[in-house]
Amino acid sequence: MRCDSFSRLAASCKARLHQTLRSHPPRSAASGDRLRSLARAALVPLAVAASAGAALAFDPFRLAASSSLCDPGLDLRLGGKDSTDLVVKGIHRKVSNEFIQELKDVLQDNMTLDYEERCFRGKPLNSFHRAVNVPDVIVFPRSQDDVQKIVIACNKYKVPIVPYGGATSLEGQTLAPHGGVCIDMSLMKKIKSLNVDDLDIVVEPGIGWIELNEYLKPYGLFFPLDPGPGATVGGMCATCCSGSLAVRYGTMRENVINLQAVLANGEVVKTGSRARKSAAGYDLTRLLIGSEGTLGIITEVTLRLQRLPQHSVVAMCNFQTIKEAADVAIATMHSGIQQVSRVELLDEVQVKAINIANGKNLPEVPTLMFEFIGTEAYAQEQMLIVQKIVSEHNGSDFVYVEDAEAKEELWKIRKGALWACYAMAPNNYEAITTDVCVPLSRLAECISKSKQELDASPLLCMVIAHAGDGNFHTVIIFDPDQEEQCQEAERLNHFMIHTALSMEGTCTGEHGVGTGKMKYLEKELGTGALRTMKRIKSVLDPNDIMNPGKLIPPHICI
Repeated sequence: MRCDSFSRLAASCKARLHQTLRSHPPRSAASGDRLRSLARAALVPLAVAASAGAALAFDPFRLAASSSLCDPGLDLRLGGKDSTDLVVKGIHRKVSNEFIQELKDVLQDNMTLDYEERCFRGKPLNSFHRAVNVPDVIVFPRSQDDVQKIVIACNKYKVPIVPYGGATSLEGQTLAPHGGVCIDMSLMKKIKSLNVDDLDIVVEPGIGWIELNEYLKPYGLFFPLDPGPGATVGGMCATCCSGSLAVRYGTMRENVINLQAVLANGEVVKTGSRARKSAAGYDLTRLLIGSEGTLGIITEVTLRLQRLPQHSVVAMCNFQTIKEAADVAIATMHSGIQQVSRVELLDEVQVKAINIANGKNLPEVPTLMFEFIGTEAYAQEQMLIVQKIVSEHNGSDFVYVEDAEAKEELWKIRKGALWACYAMAPNNYEAITTDVCVPLSRLAECISKSKQELDASPLLCMVIAHAGDGNFHTVIIFDPDQEEQCQEAERLNHFMIHTALSMEGTCTGEHGVGTGKMKYLEKELGTGALRTMKRIKSVLDPNDIMNPGKLIPPHICI
């Protein structure tokens, strides 16, 4: 069957090539060059099919200095925006012995070819996405100099690079569909300088945010972003993460002052100074944040710090419907309260999962959690304002805690929400954990519409939201061995994302794009923005070695 399909596609490409030549006979040497370019473009679908959907970076017809040979007029939607396959395809080229030896000369024992190690890093624990290949080698750089030498070798031999941090990403960012080198940054976790008076710190990318905050606590400081446990600063930059505190402190883009990165040619760039603001040139810091390793490898980050709050109060309340809970979150943000640092929403299924996993007895209804910060008097004042808002929206059981241990326990339970979901499912089940973000005014409508579809599904589904900034997540539990369940899980994911996009939202508020969200970017951003992204990548990474097959959809041509 596959051979027949390949033959039909080959015939189609050949016919297209002949038609092009008949329709546009060359009138000059320049037009002849243009036709040869079109001819190569017409053969690209054939190369892609032969490599089972490989990225254009590895087509046999590709010129080394070009990131695409396709013409915008040609239809190359193979594995692009309409793809529903959960297994990411790619072409694998065996790395040479010479390349491995060059790495050994640089890294000595800080690398491995062990198959189990390669499989572990090639199959993310927290993501349902899979790839046909795993990395060929894992390297463990100890310094920026090591990273630079690794990248230079990879560029020389045109070997793909996949950066690897805490492995908490959810959209396939660390997959290695083309094999290549996995750069594990876990040995680069130094704190290079702490500037208490300036409220900033310079760190290497391998340090985790939890570890960093333990270091900062004696100084009365903290770094306010709190994604999943285990996330590292480098990966947090690469995916532009945020977390429950983003409603107060913003996302990674607002909390990174500057960074250093190694580009595909081995050049080291520093994106700015330590000044709190600058109008000096292009904002390269924000370009690299959220680029998911497709433009360079982050090797140093200067982070903006905050003072630990003088006092905080954590409150919880219950609602009969998820819409009522979302309406209160919106009303809270409209109330003018300045020091609400968290507004978290959990549906009744998520609360039930928390009860089962943690031995709790929380009311299994839609629930809001708040955190108020400031002086003791101000935090109490804010809490009373929100308590009044809750009562006006049919909320009930408004309770609050100020004891440090009780507050820590509540947020610990919230942070373990994903793992709590698995307590309600058999051991072999997996989860699609997806997120969207909409304008705050559309949050209640988007959550309600999505929740109605989720509740009607035979699959186990739950909703959890950073409701203060319009960002919410859905966890969909399914049996990966049951094709019908896999299709239903993907249908629900698709429904939720298109619902958000129809409300002028985004397909991802904080999880990033990776391989899982690429197919939605054209609808959200348009081809003009995506072509601009591809042009930027083609200049900075002409050999397409930096995390190929991620973020930019494969059907986008320049």
